[in-house]
Amino acid sequence: MKRLFVMICLIWAGQKSIAQEIKKVEYPQGYTEQLNIIYTKVNDWEGKLDLYLPPAQGKASPLVINIHGGGWNKGTKESQTGFSSFFKKGYAVANIEYRLTGQTTAPAAIEDTRCALIYILKNAKQLNVDPDKIVIMGSSAGAHLALMGGLMENSHLFDSNCKGTENIKVAAIIDKYGITDVWDWGYGVHKTSKSATSWLGTKAKDQDFAKSVSPLYQIKRTSPPTFIVHGDADPIVPYEQSVALKAKLDEMGVKNEFMTVKDGQHGKFSPEDNKEMNTRIMAFLKGLGL
Repeated sequence: MKRLFVMICLIWAGQKSIAQEIKKVEYPQGYTEQLNIIYTKVNDWEGKLDLYLPPAQGKASPLVINIHGGGWNKGTKESQTGFSSFFKKGYAVANIEYRLTGQTTAPAAIEDTRCALIYILKNAKQLNVDPDKIVIMGSSAGAHLALMGGLMENSHLFDSNCKGTENIKVAAIIDKYGITDVWDWGYGVHKTSKSATSWLGTKAKDQDFAKSVSPLYQIKRTSPPTFIVHGDADPIVPYEQSVALKAKLDEMGVKNEFMTVKDGQHGKFSPEDNKEMNTRIMAFLKGLGL
């Protein structure tokens, strides 16, 4: 009887945890939502995204693709709700999920990110979205995926699940304290993470493969403008990874902006710093005509 009671308590606690993780996205009057749209299928797994669309008023809308973090091994799209700055500017939002390490390892999450981007491009007219004004954004591991999704451009290395689309380009990337060098995060001198080696899976010792899934090594002169924000006291993803990304973007002549949050932790910024970050992101996008 006691064991049954404990099991019931554990199940209840788990359900409560899931309920707490799911949040309702609040959007302005006139916006509509389309939840759990299937953007790709891989065997028995369905990749889903949530769309929040402004009222159709003739002119196609800019759109931001948002990708949650969690070390590629946890997290849900339902945990993401902070889109008000984009809604105020008339952006559509696509909030996506992807395969986690528990399901499969690298490069699956990149493949899913690319498929979500390709889905938006293929359906841009139907969604009244401007294909030339797509921004891709993420935090932590989600920022890594945003960077890979945008920096790969017309390289189809990770597009095997979503073939047949050319002219793949985003207008901007927003990188919030993302992983830029997976090998360094797994084995580097600053900080190391088992999330990196777990995600690499059977290729955990393959440095060339790790480079192929690392944004730092995908930058070209044609790469999209990139906004970077990182706390200089981040205990999880080394601040130095964003410093290296900034240096490479500068070397290649790619427009970018790097906001350092003094004493900032891993996404745990003060309300003032968060406000400044959102203001600077929107100013950066406005400067690009977005």
